[in-house]
Amino acid sequence: MNEHERISATGYVLIKNVIPKESCQSLVNACETAFDHDNDSERARSSRGHVYAARNVLDVVPMVHSVWQTGKLDRVLTLVLGNHYGLVRVLFFDKPPDRTWSLPWHKDTAIAVQDNTLPSTEFSRPTVKAGVPHVVASDRVLQRMLTMRLHLDDVTDENGPLRVVPGSHVSGTSDGVGADHAVTVHAQAGDVLAMRPLISHCSGASSETTTRHRRILHLEFAADPILSDGFQWHTFIRPFSDIPHND
Repeated sequence: MNEHERISATGYVLIKNVIPKESCQSLVNACETAFDHDNDSERARSSRGHVYAARNVLDVVPMVHSVWQTGKLDRVLTLVLGNHYGLVRVLFFDKPPDRTWSLPWHKDTAIAVQDNTLPSTEFSRPTVKAGVPHVVASDRVLQRMLTMRLHLDDVTDENGPLRVVPGSHVSGTSDGVGADHAVTVHAQAGDVLAMRPLISHCSGASSETTTRHRRILHLEFAADPILSDGFQWHTFIRPFSDIPHND
């Protein structure tokens, strides 16, 4: 199976060697520098000052605007989402040795929009996260999205890898093959996990003795620049464009 077929069948695929390890380190350095000079209180920090969760990464790390625009990722994104896809949100996650954490089974259903106060049959449960309006999107919208998780560190059982349930991406209520048959995703720095937002996933804590970080850039893409009911993406960046814009 090629990447598109694998995503259609299971909801995910690991794409190897997307960017060199040197580029991963450059991204780590860029994120650390940006976060060190950023007083955003929404960033979650460990006792040693490590940022382990950050939103609005596009606003403070310019390098992120171009890192996803590689031949490998553009090919997969075009095959899965079509010719009009765009980047709509970027998050940063880490599991630093001094502040590990875990997440229970869940599906990613929230999207960032410009205005979350409009009446709608497709969007619900408005919230504001780090100053940005969000809503929970319908299955129809989420089925036309794809997440690319760029690993900036090697991921082993030692530093809290992601676990996914194959086949659970079909809908918001789909169990796929069930959590008893979940797959643990190990990766090397520079690998990208492409996954549908509706796939059930979780991750455990890092081991108590680890010295490893587990840094991830979580990039969300949508097939359509236009949303229904008058809603607009908070940001929509088309490939090979240097300037983010709103549609």
